[in-house]
Amino acid sequence: MSARKVDLFRRTNILTRLFFTVEEARLRHEKFDGGMTKPMTRLCLHRRHGVAVILHETDSNSLIFTEQFRYPTYENGPGWLIELPAGIIDPGDDPLETVCRETEEETGYQVEASRFRHIYTFYLSPGGSSERIYLYYVTVTTQDKKAEGGGLEEEDENVRVLKMPIDEARAKLDAGEFMDSKTLVGLQWFFAQQK
Repeated sequence: MSARKVDLFRRTNILTRLFFTVEEARLRHEKFDGGMTKPMTRLCLHRRHGVAVILHETDSNSLIFTEQFRYPTYENGPGWLIELPAGIIDPGDDPLETVCRETEEETGYQVEASRFRHIYTFYLSPGGSSERIYLYYVTVTTQDKKAEGGGLEEEDENVRVLKMPIDEARAKLDAGEFMDSKTLVGLQWFFAQQK
């Protein structure tokens, strides 16, 4: 894909809270016919990028998930989501060291960085957010579980670790029970590899 022209007239941060910034931009961009759009205003929610991991416990033929309360899903349900283990990349860290740390914090599995396989990097909601997810896959055994997991209390995390047989995860996926996009992408990749 060739680069297309974008004219940025103004960028203003209109709200900054914790690890979010809402930016308002005045811009125009090149159209597919080569012309330029009229000037327009767009908003972007800037959030630090994150990681997620498909954690495959081979000796139990299970996938490891987390369940936690997600306020943005509360009003429209269900509030509590079953997801792949995931976390936000801290400033100065890279995705690989983050996925190692988050795997241990959330699930209690200690895994060396060399064992993780990068699968995809993708935007979660490109119509409104700049956040990208780095998706990884790793195989573990019950011997890799060194702690309870459950997240960090100082980050107000309350995470339940779920070990789910692969057949059950497939049935839940087919029934539309997973509502988190990174989990859907990860599971669809995982099950495509099983064919």
